[in-house]
Amino acid sequence: MSSSESVVHVAFLPSAGMGHLNPFLRIATLFLRHGCKVTLIIPKPVVSLAESNLISRFCSSFPHQVTQVDLNLVTLDPTTHNTKDPFFIQFNTISHSVHLLPSILSSLSTPLSAFIYDVSLLSALLPITEKLSCPSYMVFTSAARMLCFFAHLHVLAAAANPCEEDTHPLPCSFIGDEVKIPGLASPIPRSSVPPLILQPSRNFFQSLAMEGSDKFTKPDGIFVNTFEEFEGETLRALNEGKVVKGLPPVYGVGPLIACEFEKVDQEQGQEGCMGSIWEWLDGKSEGSVVYVCLGNRTETRREQIKDMALGLLESGYSFLWVVKLKMVDKEEEEGGLEDVLGSELMNKVKEKGVVVKGFVDQMGILGHPAVGGFVNHGGWNSIVETVRQGVPILTWPQHGDQKITSEAVRLSGVGVCLRSGGGGLKNW
Repeated sequence: MSSSESVVHVAFLPSAGMGHLNPFLRIATLFLRHGCKVTLIIPKPVVSLAESNLISRFCSSFPHQVTQVDLNLVTLDPTTHNTKDPFFIQFNTISHSVHLLPSILSSLSTPLSAFIYDVSLLSALLPITEKLSCPSYMVFTSAARMLCFFAHLHVLAAAANPCEEDTHPLPCSFIGDEVKIPGLASPIPRSSVPPLILQPSRNFFQSLAMEGSDKFTKPDGIFVNTFEEFEGETLRALNEGKVVKGLPPVYGVGPLIACEFEKVDQEQGQEGCMGSIWEWLDGKSEGSVVYVCLGNRTETRREQIKDMALGLLESGYSFLWVVKLKMVDKEEEEGGLEDVLGSELMNKVKEKGVVVKGFVDQMGILGHPAVGGFVNHGGWNSIVETVRQGVPILTWPQHGDQKITSEAVRLSGVGVCLRSGGGGLKNW
């Protein structure tokens, strides 16, 4: 056997957004620590600066084990997207560019041992993965509970449409007051189903879910950032064939922890924002600080920022608050927060807390003894990080899967979920 044949070589194809990229790179790091060679296939151009910076730091951390290969995306007519969300547009563009993948994979100098890809690419990649001479695995970038919902969706559709007159009926026509999934003791309320799924007209997210639901049996395995102590009942239901018959093994590979290359001060140096944050936290008593971060995709309206500032001040607690004014960080403007709050309110905020625009070392913050609680958006990566650090969570779901992931928090007893009639900061 040649030396190239003895090397375990794994190719990774992530999708758009930090919530998808982060778990991919953490899983890739697990393979690297076992001496594997990794090829990271990056769809270009990426959506955000945060993604670009993280990819660069990851590759620089493993210069002899990681090879980056660009998947140069095709240009699509904007009318084909059926969405204005820049990350959904990227999902769609990647799906329409995967025909370029076989030539990339065939040109790799070392034979592939495995191919690992993002859940959003399941349907588009199926004709390609079925022809590969190596196993393929899918990364599901949400909760195992959400995986149950997606995988069971086509079963619900078939039960409501036994004559198969419509192979992809609108979910609003067959999802009732709650979704009962075999193997799960607690059903999913209709109010927790992502509203985009329930829209009475076709949209990208809905189509992605419906077209992919009956294909979850196709990968050789599914990786989920979760673990037995957190979602044990759900993992057992999936692996015992209760949710859907024929599913491949579902591996709870969590809790995936932050790696050295993720630390923002590697770019910003000790004079960066984290240095001042650590100094501020070190001066606070144990459990006295509320950490507030509503995710890297949650664009907050100006009037809502002002209301949040007033609420945080009224709580009486010291707080560390990460603010995002734009969905995509490339569009963020310098300053701006004092213009929103006004100088008087901004001064009061500074007296009681620290406000940051941009990415922070979240795992480090959650692990600091001064932090006693976390108000977050229900993003799955953040939830798993918080559970690992033992910090109580208050989730405030904003969009997508976040009401279902928040249910996992409530059911496990590690936190509580804020229910709001408005569906979060913005309409879903």
